[in-house]
Amino acid sequence: MSDVSRVIPPATHPGETPLVARLSVLDRFLPVWIGAAMALGIGLGRLVPHLNTALNHVQVAGTSLPIAVGLLVMMYPVLAKVRYGEIDRVAADRRLLIPSLVLNWIVGPTVMFALAWLFLADLPAYRTGLILVGLARCIAMVLIWNDLACGDDTAAAVLVAINSLFQIVAFAGLGYFYLKVLPSWLGLSTTTVHVSIWDIARSVLIFLGVPLVAGYLTRTLGERAGGRTWFESRFLPRIGPFALYGLLFTIVILFALQGSAITHHPVSVARIALPLLCYFAFMWGVAFISGRALGLSYPRTATLAFTAAGNNFELAIAVAIGTFGVTSGQALAGVVGPLIEVPALMGLVYVSLWARRHFFSPPEGTTP
Repeated sequence: MSDVSRVIPPATHPGETPLVARLSVLDRFLPVWIGAAMALGIGLGRLVPHLNTALNHVQVAGTSLPIAVGLLVMMYPVLAKVRYGEIDRVAADRRLLIPSLVLNWIVGPTVMFALAWLFLADLPAYRTGLILVGLARCIAMVLIWNDLACGDDTAAAVLVAINSLFQIVAFAGLGYFYLKVLPSWLGLSTTTVHVSIWDIARSVLIFLGVPLVAGYLTRTLGERAGGRTWFESRFLPRIGPFALYGLLFTIVILFALQGSAITHHPVSVARIALPLLCYFAFMWGVAFISGRALGLSYPRTATLAFTAAGNNFELAIAVAIGTFGVTSGQALAGVVGPLIEVPALMGLVYVSLWARRHFFSPPEGTTP
């Protein structure tokens, strides 16, 4: 990631260049670039015939190859930032790990189940797709939001890795529980979904394993060759912008794939978007307040909030398509997930940075 917010910026003194002027063009206008990427993707999806078919022609773990490439490029610089020697210290922080597990694997799926039935009781296909999104916990794009919000990169890597292991073990069982068992207990209609544990493991190994290994090797070999100071002050700033390039590329492809569906089914998209917006706001808010109440530092509070609010849309979409078909309502609900998540969590990045200034003390040696 670029150096937009790696440290709390010092106050500007007379004669100094204002902070905004010191930011790169990419950082300064990031919301504009994201909005432009969304508009470009929708425009391409509408204007270029059969573009979605061409983009989906080659897939990796059930995900379009261009999206897979964008995700890997996006995650690599962030995972190269992680100080892997500090992972054991993060893993020992029960104030962070236990709330994260509870929020991700109990609160998140339950909240999405409730919102899906509350808003989409008359649309079973969309409802099922939304529940699948709630079961697929974060492993990819959340690292970007956490980094932009000045969260703890090492803590984020640990939580994402733990979520990945839980995902492999628990996704199929949770799918059965929330789509079959719990609805039957409540007297609601049920749905059956068949999920291969190997498909889940393959998704995790590709979208987390590949950039994680690349990031670890880059940091290990880079520090060995030039030392930590050189690596963090010279090398990381050079590769950092590629995280945002990968994000923007991924957004263009995502919206291009669904440009036609978005514009031809605006009412359906709006109905799916409403519970998603409620979900992202609720999960982020509860997690952020919990971190603050537990006395976590701002970086770890932000990490807790974004890892609780983010979802693994690659897995949710792959399961929906594999079980119900590429043109199904379940698949549409799955793809609307990241389309809403991108602007929602980008907005929450700014809320998080605002909360840092007002509710957390700056680290020693910095001026708010």
